[in-house]
Amino acid sequence: MAATLELAEALIARASVTPADAGCQALLADRLATAGYRIEWLPRGEVSNLLAVRGDSGPVLLFVGHTDVVPSGPSAAWQSPPFEPTRRDGRLYGRGSADMKTSVAAFVTACERLAKAGADSGMRIALALTSDEEGPAEHGIQAIAPDLAARLGGIDWCLVGEPSSEARLGDTIRVGRRGSLSGEIVVPGRQGHVAYPDQADNPLHRLAPVLAELTASTWDAGTDAFPPTTLQLTGIDADTDAVNVTPGRATARFNLRYSPASTAAGLRAGIEAVVSAHAPQARIAWRHSANPYASEAGALREAVTATIREQTGQTPAASTAGGTSDGRFIAPLGAEVVEFGPVNASIHQIDEHVDLATPGQLSEAYEAIIRRLARPSRQPG
Repeated sequence: MAATLELAEALIARASVTPADAGCQALLADRLATAGYRIEWLPRGEVSNLLAVRGDSGPVLLFVGHTDVVPSGPSAAWQSPPFEPTRRDGRLYGRGSADMKTSVAAFVTACERLAKAGADSGMRIALALTSDEEGPAEHGIQAIAPDLAARLGGIDWCLVGEPSSEARLGDTIRVGRRGSLSGEIVVPGRQGHVAYPDQADNPLHRLAPVLAELTASTWDAGTDAFPPTTLQLTGIDADTDAVNVTPGRATARFNLRYSPASTAAGLRAGIEAVVSAHAPQARIAWRHSANPYASEAGALREAVTATIREQTGQTPAASTAGGTSDGRFIAPLGAEVVEFGPVNASIHQIDEHVDLATPGQLSEAYEAIIRRLARPSRQPG
């Protein structure tokens, strides 16, 4: 499967730091058009969105992926330049290699082979790619999801190429994701000299018990399919860094990854009560970026599981843990959603990588999944 490895390298070489696409989608569109796919461009502002479709009737399988990547960090910290794909010690290194240009390359080469063999009849295969997944994710799949549903006349199955695997390819698939709720607590005070605390109002002293209570709280016990809700602090700031001055304002940022056992409204109310009890003058700025979702087991999960079992001898774990993904925008359209992609141990890190065998193995797996779904007796559900 050298073709998939080479395509992954071609994508990695394009420095598509979100929301830039850097020509990735144009490269893919040319190849898909040659394979008989109809190409539609659905740009939203500076974000590039691509829809490619083959077939005119039958159930719809939608591949969802993103061509944008997170910033590389300091290039000097990498063993090889982050946007110079490098084969070393049995691995392919480069920003986006695991998240998720290898999956995108595997989508395309699997579709090319099936089209050439004429083995994709009886169903419609579509690919939706965006350059806004690693950023705010407001102008990518979220923005075009209604267009996708309208153009495709509905979506039966959605396979997302996020790096779902934990230790080896295929050991874990994602069948849902937790919700994401972020907040920033701003506690006002009065700056002063540390030697005269009676003449100041130290906001850190009121923020501290808030954070102690929040971090000690149990939010829920999760569900059969979801782990419990967790809260993590992501930053604490004060408006002075002098050791002899108390600050005039203190700020704390946090994120909750929450299960369906909680609601965003309920979590907000609980946190606001804690903050009000210790720092009644504080204010909270909220950002709710994802609802939890889960897909019931259906034909897609069956096809993915059977393919992985056939290729590895192991049955993958079905997980709802991890971060958010664009699957959250497709699930409400009625599609069964499964995420299956490379090992995620190096994503967003210096020296991000995949094993050299992964591109070819993943392409073979995607091809096998399509073939299973394309069987004449297969029906969505």
